[in-house]
Amino acid sequence: MTDKRGNALPNTAVELENTITLSVMSAITDKHGHYHFSGLNGDIDYLLRAKYRNYWSKPKTLSKFNTAPHAQVDLVIPIE
Repeated sequence: MTDKRGNALPNTAVELENTITLSVMSAITDKHGHYHFSGLNGDIDYLLRAKYRNYWSKPKTLSKFNTAPHAQVDLVIPIE
């Protein structure tokens, strides 16, 4: 999780939405702006978005077609 300049954003709320059931899981980024979700179903797409203060990232999709064992999705909060 970073701002537009590439600075890490700790304590940012990250939401992961199951596109089938619409259930949402959440995580908080660590001091390096990293977050992690486990136990995801490989047959489902997920929608990721993050909120830092009053700013939201653009949503991104974690696709079921991504076969990486540890998929990484970088989100950017539009602040300077």
